[in-house]
Amino acid sequence: MSKSLNLFVPAIGGTALLLGLAYGISSREYGAATIDSLEARVQQIEANAAQATAEAQAAAAEAARLLQEREELAALAAVSGASLTAPAPVIEGTYGLGRVAFDEEIAAWDVDVLPDGRGLPEGRGDVFTGEEVFVDKCASCHGDFAEGVGNWPVLAGGFDTLANRDPVKTVGSYWPYLSTAWDYINRSMPFGEAGTLTPDETYAIVAYLLYSNNMVDDDFELSHENFTEVEMYNADGFVVDDRPELEYAEWRTEPCMENCKESVEITMRATFLDVTPDEEVEAAVSAPAPEATPAVAVAEDAGGIDPALIAAGEGAFRQCQTCHQVGDGARNRTGPVLNGMIGQTIGSVDGFRYSGVFEQANAAGEVWTAESLAAFLTDPRGTMAGTKMAFRGVGDEAEVAALIAYLQSFAD
Repeated sequence: MSKSLNLFVPAIGGTALLLGLAYGISSREYGAATIDSLEARVQQIEANAAQATAEAQAAAAEAARLLQEREELAALAAVSGASLTAPAPVIEGTYGLGRVAFDEEIAAWDVDVLPDGRGLPEGRGDVFTGEEVFVDKCASCHGDFAEGVGNWPVLAGGFDTLANRDPVKTVGSYWPYLSTAWDYINRSMPFGEAGTLTPDETYAIVAYLLYSNNMVDDDFELSHENFTEVEMYNADGFVVDDRPELEYAEWRTEPCMENCKESVEITMRATFLDVTPDEEVEAAVSAPAPEATPAVAVAEDAGGIDPALIAAGEGAFRQCQTCHQVGDGARNRTGPVLNGMIGQTIGSVDGFRYSGVFEQANAAGEVWTAESLAAFLTDPRGTMAGTKMAFRGVGDEAEVAALIAYLQSFAD
């Protein structure tokens, strides 16, 4: 037993000696590798620092050169009396690039029309043709007789409303120059098909808009020859902008910065002001309650007319309300007030300027009956040739009956 231990102890000691020797050699190799790595990093940092120093010196030299150049230019400008912000001098000669534009190319780009008629192409178009083109290309947004569809703009009516809280700005009531209508329609309409109208179609559409605004007769033809003879209703409603001379100086003084509001609160958003075409928009704030609409006076005795028919007529009358009003406080607009029509002499509403065919009917003592009104609503121009009412008529007999019932419900 003791002999085995004597043999085992020297073996353990030899193994430990070998392990210690191996550890020492490996530690020395690791230390040498670490030292080499650190030396390489130091060399890289020194090289980067040297490069950065060289770049900084080059940048400083460039800044000094530019400063010297600026001082020289300033001195030269002072001697010549010029300014560093003066326009660049015109260089004689050319660079040999491009070519002179052809007259045809300039004409193709120069499409604007000015109030005095400059820029108008030759052409012509009458009201009747304009109605057909308008219905085909424009009515989907603006209605058959320019009354507007949904939130798309109304183009007719609105006269004498510009001073109201909610003015109705149309081609007739607001635009001071006919060239604005012609130029815009020619360049931008129809929606999604800009530039597809011919000059004759544009003249015809503009003529129809003038007719829809009761500014010309139904046999009117607009052309480049009589364009400047058309007088717009609001031609004198605009003034020269004199704010630069009279007000700008007051605006550019030192701001007051006193008695300021502590906070600003958003009380309304455009979504609820109904100013854009309908879209699915998630509301950020609650929609305000709509203003109360003045109650419309309905005749107490509607002659036993079916209330459901009257309600249907009220819906159908929406296509008429751009030009006509009914009820208490109704006023003449593009069309006359329609209270108490049945039994009333044709063309007899006070203060409204009727077309010739209505004046003739008035002189003959003709009276509105349910039958004559139905015929007129179905085919206005066929029934009263020469009427200025820009409406194609109602094709549905049930809708005509509902409209008449609705109108019969209003007293004088």
